[in-house]
Amino acid sequence: MAPGPVLETLETERLVLRRRSADEAAVYRRLWTERDPRVPPHRQIDPDGRPTVEDIAAQIRAEREASEPGILAVERKGTADVIGYCGLTFPGNGSPGEPELAYELLRTAHGCGYATEAGRAVVTWVSEAGYPRLWARVRDWNTASRRVLEKLGFRETGREPDAVYGDSLLTVRESERCPVVHPYRSG
Repeated sequence: MAPGPVLETLETERLVLRRRSADEAAVYRRLWTERDPRVPPHRQIDPDGRPTVEDIAAQIRAEREASEPGILAVERKGTADVIGYCGLTFPGNGSPGEPELAYELLRTAHGCGYATEAGRAVVTWVSEAGYPRLWARVRDWNTASRRVLEKLGFRETGREPDAVYGDSLLTVRESERCPVVHPYRSG
């Protein structure tokens, strides 16, 4: 299935998920500075200070040109402060065109259930958009993200060993609108 319509805005009880804006790039760069040191180098700020706020702003502007669902800003209702992102990427873990859930929140927003709430909104959208599966990759050591994925109904399907940065777990969630076929059951 090819990428579907662009994700514009999703609302939950406490959150608004909307397309990211380049003027929020400093928030997303802060996420880079807060990452666990076990995260691989390509997901950390390099010795030259990259990505810069401008690098991230340029990436967001490019995303806004794309015609596929993408990453959304997560902001708290009533305060309009951006606390992270949640949305979809299409890295090709499953079948071509199947999305992967991606989310990351500022440390000040951890432990409040926001990642699960935002993730649930995206999972619901994916199901309604007709995608048969949603993937998520998480490091074995990232127990908080693993718990979020468990709450969202993901199950582990594989493991990519990595002795340096920790094994990556590949998880999947079947969409509710697409019936799961059980090979040993009929009807």
